[in-house]
Amino acid sequence: MLKKYLIAPGPTPVPEKVLLEMAKPVIHHRTDEFSATFQKVSEGLKKVFNTSQDVLMLAGSGTAAMEAAVINTLNPGDSVLVVNAGKFGQRWRDICKTFGINYSTIDLEWGQSVKPEQVEDYLIAHPEIKAVLLQGSETSTTAYHPVKEIAEIIKHKSDTLFIVDGITSIGVHETLFDEWGIDIAVTGSQKAFMLPPGLSFIALSDKAWKFVEKSTIPRYYLDLRKEKKSQANATTAYTAPLTLINGLAVVLDMFEEEGLSNVYRRHEANANATRAACKALGFKPLADVPSNAATGFYVPEGVEGGKFVKFMRENVGITYAGGQDHLKGKIVRVSHLGYHDAFDTITAISGLEMGFRKFGADITLGAGVAAAEEILIDYIG
Repeated sequence: MLKKYLIAPGPTPVPEKVLLEMAKPVIHHRTDEFSATFQKVSEGLKKVFNTSQDVLMLAGSGTAAMEAAVINTLNPGDSVLVVNAGKFGQRWRDICKTFGINYSTIDLEWGQSVKPEQVEDYLIAHPEIKAVLLQGSETSTTAYHPVKEIAEIIKHKSDTLFIVDGITSIGVHETLFDEWGIDIAVTGSQKAFMLPPGLSFIALSDKAWKFVEKSTIPRYYLDLRKEKKSQANATTAYTAPLTLINGLAVVLDMFEEEGLSNVYRRHEANANATRAACKALGFKPLADVPSNAATGFYVPEGVEGGKFVKFMRENVGITYAGGQDHLKGKIVRVSHLGYHDAFDTITAISGLEMGFRKFGADITLGAGVAAAEEILIDYIG
């Protein structure tokens, strides 16, 4: 028997009660029954985003919401600033390039977090910038960026938007959309929201909606004006991914039952335990300011990371994530994201110990687990 454990930063495991809800017979999406669920979910999403704004649901992965953020607010020839610190910072850049938007970048070594003064200095030198695009949590490097501090710099600039990819930060780190002054935030279903891929969420500030009215980039399916109008009436402009939305209703009930502050505490505890374990095992960390969504570290000398990840997935049943682009084969990323508790962390760490020992690394079995347990024992109490 090979029991499987999904410990990569997306897709993440789906709770049993959510799976059962999504297994119910499909209903029609233009009905009062579905509209009641839709209305409930809409209100629940506002609590997670900490906003009074509508949080729109889109049929598509988080990248669909990223593209929607750009094509609904900007124009060809606009100048924007992209924080390029990983694979998904590159995605912001590539989306802008596709639609003729002039982008400049703050280029950082993968694993580094941008400093607020870097953004502030750039905006002072370049007042023409229409938007700053950033990851809250850069999934490819497991680094967290200072969203709150950068929002403080931008929120008083009427001609500049702050657009945040919160795909692995919303639901992991408390994100105060209204209070901090974020203009656009996006996330996806398959991360902290504990659902299969295919649903994304986007919220816009009043400032951002003013930009929407001036944007000339053609859009049809991802036209947020259509979605705002339809979703105000508890439906979607086009066919809704209703099975995912039904599952989301259960997820939001789970958030409510646990309490969002405890959701954040759980992510923090498992992140701290994983980092402590990696330190005890002598692994070099990747991120200078690590996210609570996942922990990245360089593999021990002499181990090829890609082969390790494949072996653990196919022969042990544990799915970690490897590195991307120039970090391929050099790092491993361990998730503590979504439907993940203390004993998922213990499984993840013990798997690393035994797996790397199997690959010939000098690993003291139990050292990482012991370090993790010292932190998690307080959490489980």
